[in-house]
Amino acid sequence: MRYTAAHWGTYTITGEADDVGLAPLADDPQPSVIGRGWLGAVRDEATRIRRPSVRRAWLERRDRNRTGRDGFVELPWDEALDLAAGELRRVIDAHGNRAIFGGSYGWASAGRFHHAQSQLRRFLNLIGGYTRSVDTYSHAAGEVLLPHVTGMSNALFQDRMTSWSLLEGNTELLLCFGGISGRTAQVMSSGTTGHEVEGWLARIHRAGARIVNISPRRADVPKELEAEWIAPRPNTDTALMMGLAHVLIEEGLVNRAFLDRYTHGWPRLEAYLTGAADGVPKSADWAAAITGVDAGRIRALAREMAGRTTMISLAWGIQRADHGEQPLWMGLALAAMLGRIGSKGGGFGFGYGSTTPVGRPIRPLPWPSLPQGRNPVADRIPVARIADLLLEPAGGCAYNGETLVYPDIRLVYWTGGNPFHAHQDLNRLAEAWKRPETVIVNDIWWTPTARRADIVFPATSPLERRDIMLNRRDGSLVFMDRVLAPIGEARDDHAIFRGLAERFGVAEAFTEGLDEAGWLRRLWDEASTVAGQHGVELPQFDAFRAAGRFDRPDPSAEAIQFGAFVADPEGNPLATPSGRIELHSEVIAGFGLADCPGHPVWIEPAEWLGAKDAGNRLHLVSGQSITRLHGQMDNGPVARATKIDGREPVYLHPATARRLGVTAGDIVLLSNDRGRALAGVVVDEGIREDVAWMGTGAWYDPQEIDGALIDVHGNANTLTIDKGTSGLAQGNIAHTALVTVGKWEKSLPGLAIDGPPPIVPRHDGTP
Repeated sequence: MRYTAAHWGTYTITGEADDVGLAPLADDPQPSVIGRGWLGAVRDEATRIRRPSVRRAWLERRDRNRTGRDGFVELPWDEALDLAAGELRRVIDAHGNRAIFGGSYGWASAGRFHHAQSQLRRFLNLIGGYTRSVDTYSHAAGEVLLPHVTGMSNALFQDRMTSWSLLEGNTELLLCFGGISGRTAQVMSSGTTGHEVEGWLARIHRAGARIVNISPRRADVPKELEAEWIAPRPNTDTALMMGLAHVLIEEGLVNRAFLDRYTHGWPRLEAYLTGAADGVPKSADWAAAITGVDAGRIRALAREMAGRTTMISLAWGIQRADHGEQPLWMGLALAAMLGRIGSKGGGFGFGYGSTTPVGRPIRPLPWPSLPQGRNPVADRIPVARIADLLLEPAGGCAYNGETLVYPDIRLVYWTGGNPFHAHQDLNRLAEAWKRPETVIVNDIWWTPTARRADIVFPATSPLERRDIMLNRRDGSLVFMDRVLAPIGEARDDHAIFRGLAERFGVAEAFTEGLDEAGWLRRLWDEASTVAGQHGVELPQFDAFRAAGRFDRPDPSAEAIQFGAFVADPEGNPLATPSGRIELHSEVIAGFGLADCPGHPVWIEPAEWLGAKDAGNRLHLVSGQSITRLHGQMDNGPVARATKIDGREPVYLHPATARRLGVTAGDIVLLSNDRGRALAGVVVDEGIREDVAWMGTGAWYDPQEIDGALIDVHGNANTLTIDKGTSGLAQGNIAHTALVTVGKWEKSLPGLAIDGPPPIVPRHDGTP
């Protein structure tokens, strides 16, 4: 049997050549919608990069005005590699390796070998290093905060999340801040063989749990669960949690014995919640004024939480907002006040449904990956500060107790991702992107990032190469066979970097004498060693390749978050300064951050519906699309089928649509001080009247219309704010943005992003 795999699922390869197809695994209970568009996107001739290409204005005069509308000259591979190597060498000689920014976001392939980020970093480390990014756009606030308050990295916290199987029959009340959705649970970094989140939710519901969806959108919890829907103003979850906490204190419902034994700093937080510290009790009435949720409903919910085994779940999206550390920290504190942490059905969860395997009852195994080597350059930035880095050389930011100073970046090398999807305030990023002297990109398609590069190498898609899916939180290992021949002159990232390594004299160190097949055998041998250490015997590589899939014989293992600690806090202390859950952190307090003090606080977001100047603007919520992974497959048939006149859909409440004078299918202009974008209207009763919901990932297509720059395709990040969550984590705040929405009355502009850029000859006529 032949298989392939992606971040959105595993597929059986059917047919051959022109009749090849992909079928979801028969044992996948709910295959991803995204996968239906995979083959079509890869085969999309209009957007595939076929040959190495160089932006003509840069080639002829080193122009930096990367508009995304420039023409490209196609070059032979050797000439293009010589050109890129020459630029790398020039920058290193003149400015040092810290002047190179190695950008990658790692979502290009679920395979362990053809992992673009690892290939890029391995090469750059061999030639002296690079400035790197840390953390993720997905959950940066959690990545930085959780080690301080729980003693666990975000990855370890996810691995130890209380298993779905233990919530079934034990959880009586499931509070879903930000929802728990099969839409977001389609994907998993490193791949997955199944999608079971909605199945688990159904089982938990049938076992008697009551589910409450606390989100601006009703569909963030499946309809079949009959969940109660509470829709606070976006970005006010911290205030809602504090109102619930105040009721628990006021009515004597706090489990003080739990707080005394298992937490640190409760008196400081309690003084803040009661108002003893600042004169402002965080009461239900106070919370109601901020959130728009009725105070009586807050009181009733708090009492129910105290009387039932309650799991408090936060989606990753909750902390992708201004001061995003606060709801995460306060949600943990609220769970501690109830005293159910460490139990089978209660406590605190972060990320249920935000990705497929969180809560999966499985024993994680530490599979090997491609070694990246050591980076001699110490400089780093939080991942969401890339525009600041480029715009403000010698500037810097506060980050997790440090002050980082930005190096002067002269060359950007990007592969495996599309920052013109992931980043905020794309018009600002577009200006920042003009600052480096050289931008090199490996890409599959003519994405907005590739169009803004100087040197573009055509990369193969995962369907055009062989690899191995090894996911520590999946029960199967998959040999990813080649489905299609490479399109055009595309090469895999390893081959591209091998060509560059040859020009630097480090090819032997880069390849270690191995080709693709050799590396796959080595990774499998290393995986076999790991498996043996955990009592699992893997088949020989050739047998695995022939079978295509190996299912671990006994992968199941249930986990209880904080279970060992609660059972024996002295014998199993947390890796925090106090050894306990830190509701007040002296370490964070010592950083002296006004936007993230030593315990959870309510701080007004930079933009929100409760602001005096909010007016009739709507709060833009931009979530994961059901049809693509980030920006991947936006050129595929499934994503394109959901567009309205080629524009990204925006969901509006019927009353909002009436007020704006629009109906379903109309095109509207969303605008604010940062940008403007067109979108097509979908009318949806299951959304707050003051919210506009859009999926992220539409390829950025800015065009000047009557003197105004408008993204005519509908990328939500044209409108979002490029600001860090706080001086602690500097995570992105994609869900903090207000917009004005109005009907588009002009003729509808055509799209440029759905075709290639101009392929032009050199001015001297050289082809």
